[in-house]
Amino acid sequence: MVFHLTAEAGGKRESEDPNHHDPSPSSSLFTSPQLNAAPREQSRQNSSVTNKHSPVTPQPNQLKRSYEAESLSVYVPAKPILKRPRSSADTATATPASRETQFDNTEIIFNLDSVNPGVLRWIQGDSWPKEYFESKTMSHLLKKKLVASLRRKRSESSVSGASSTTPSDQKPREFKSAPYQDPRYLTLLQTKRSYMTEDGEGPRTESRAFCRSLLTQDQDVPPTSRFSEGIFQLTCSRINGRNEAKVIQDITRLIVPSAEELADFGAKKLCCLVESVNEGWNNSIPLTGTRPQPDYSVGFKREAFSQEQLEKLAPLIGDFIFGDQCYFMATYYMYFPFLTCEVKCGAAGLEIANRQNAHSMTLAVRAVVELFRLVKREKEVEREILAFSVSHDNNIVQIYGHYAVIDGSNISYYRHPIYSFDFTTLDGKERWTTYKFTKSVYDTWMPMHFKRICSAIDDLPAGADFDVPPLPQDSGL
Repeated sequence: MVFHLTAEAGGKRESEDPNHHDPSPSSSLFTSPQLNAAPREQSRQNSSVTNKHSPVTPQPNQLKRSYEAESLSVYVPAKPILKRPRSSADTATATPASRETQFDNTEIIFNLDSVNPGVLRWIQGDSWPKEYFESKTMSHLLKKKLVASLRRKRSESSVSGASSTTPSDQKPREFKSAPYQDPRYLTLLQTKRSYMTEDGEGPRTESRAFCRSLLTQDQDVPPTSRFSEGIFQLTCSRINGRNEAKVIQDITRLIVPSAEELADFGAKKLCCLVESVNEGWNNSIPLTGTRPQPDYSVGFKREAFSQEQLEKLAPLIGDFIFGDQCYFMATYYMYFPFLTCEVKCGAAGLEIANRQNAHSMTLAVRAVVELFRLVKREKEVEREILAFSVSHDNNIVQIYGHYAVIDGSNISYYRHPIYSFDFTTLDGKERWTTYKFTKSVYDTWMPMHFKRICSAIDDLPAGADFDVPPLPQDSGL
């Protein structure tokens, strides 16, 4: 479709090309009212002897449209065809309805078929598309929207094969943490009711006291390691100022021990656990446009649940092998994650790590709360610490517990500071504190948490198909 945009001293008009016929109904939107031919002809003659750049004062009701057209012209991909003068013969032979007003003795022809659809909508009187008002600096955060419901969603990353650990799944460390470096990410989490603080009341008193007891439980530590006497100071010197990969290689497993390794060396009660390392949580319905990818995370393996329990979860999980998303899985092999660890170095490293952990643990707490909502027992887990996170660099460790507050249909997520310290001070007096705390989480807290989850699954009706209202916040951007 081709249209002429022309103007004269009295204002701006739009009309169709007299030689172009378009039967579409929308073309009538651009037909201008007829104007008297004699004044128009006189205007053309006057324009031939006057300065073609003489100023023209538009009518007041045209100022806004002219300004918007100029300021938004960057969105019009079609360039105007070369301007051409109109002869008086053309005017004499044209019908009044098809004549075009003149501005500086020229006309501008646009091919509207190639105009940006949003601009075309605006020309036709519709509102300007709201996506053009979104900040481009946050576009990586505001990329897509997924409707949040307990029904499973097919992951965009799933193809003909299983959602397995692949190089594309393990994004480079710098790439995966880039969105969290923006200080506005904290605000983005808050719009999803995820807060990196306590609320006024905090977690339950019993839950808080239990977390303190986990810090004081005695646990065995490796007899020989980089944290051993005589080697610890050398280790601290070696990782000082180094990158995250070096810190993870040398000390992270001495701060947050591997659940699978402990199980392999005799801790049989941990055989129900599975861990992931730098793997994207592709099977979890996202909270924001950024997919969680913790440096280390722990949850329950599929074999931890009975066949009857898996059958009850099946309608809520879907085809997880091929990438269906749900609230209750992180990866295709991990159910109900409850621990994450993030490692960062640099001046603002721990704050970035805390944002990553807050995001991941919001999904972990959400999984438990939504399960209990299904069986009308959500008050049992309100203000209970349902997950833990550890952030550390080459000398500082921060431990948090994560809990939910339920207000009707609204669920808000908060974190409770458990302990923050420098493990290099006092000759490394507390270098094993986080290691022992994590082992206590595995040995003492995890069995109770698993029993709690299983009791809710057992209350699910067999073969039921659920249609639970969506969360009040969007699941993704």
